[in-house]
Parts: sequence; structure tokens; C-alpha cells
Amino acid sequence: MKQFSLSKAVIAGIIGTAAMTMMMVIAPMMGMPEMNIGRMLAGFMGIPVLFGWVAHFMVGAILAIVYAYAFVKILPGSAWLKGLIFGLIPWFVAQVLVNPMMGAGIFALNTPSPLAMVGGSLMGHMVYGIVLGAVHGRLGLRTLAAAPQH
Repeated sequence: MKQFSLSKAVIAGIIGTAAMTMMMVIAPMMGMPEMNIGRMLAGFMGIPVLFGWVAHFMVGAILAIVYAYAFVKILPGSAWLKGLIFGLIPWFVAQVLVNPMMGAGIFALNTPSPLAMVGGSLMGHMVYGIVLGAVHGRLGLRTLAAAPQH
């Protein structure tokens, strides 16, 4: 049985957040609106953009800790599917709590293209979840395979 590992969760969260961020960077090339989370967080918190990006990655790591500690054992399916299912939770929270706090409204209704924003956010959170689950699962498999057998 796999035990909780803070370091594995944080590593998986950072990699998942990086994958989500890469998707956000290419989103405008796919016809979706720009989703510069670092700049949005910086503006909301009144901090430099660099620290907005740091906050974005910190949130990704914290969510990964929650996933590894509380959700990985109860969600069904393979590692990547568990991550995908988990990714829907922060997506929903972003739509009903974070967006309104940042002025975008519930499900981005106060933006020029709410459907594109919600869809882009959903895709980003799905990428985060899939990568989080896959990396976390892979790190766990390596640990179990490397453990000495008694």
C-alpha cells in the first residue's frame, strides 16, 4: 500500500502546474482567450507578476498535497483518471469562488467570452489533474519497485 509522501505530492503538483501553464501559454494559438494566471493573481493580490506566478505554483503544490493525502485512495480508476477526476474539483471552485473574487463573475459571466474562459479553464484543470495523477502514480510505483523485499 502506498503511503503519503509530501515530497512526491509537491513534485507532482509542480509538474502538473507546469503542464497546465504550458497549456495556458498555447491557448491563444488554439483560438481561446488569454489566461495569464500569474498576472491575474498578481493584480488581485497587489504584488509583482513574478510573485503571482509563484503563488500559482504554490496553489498547484498545495492542491497536490490535498490530492495525495485525501483523494488518491478514494477516487476510482488508474492514476491519470484519479487525477483527472480530482482536477474537476479545483476547476469548479475556481468557477464559483475564485472567478467572482477576481471580478470575472461566477462561471466567468462578467468576461467578454464566458464559454471560452470556462472551457479553457476546464481544459487547463484537466491537464493539471491528468499530469498530477500520472506523475504521482509513477513516483509511487518507482518507490514500491525500489523497496527491498523481505
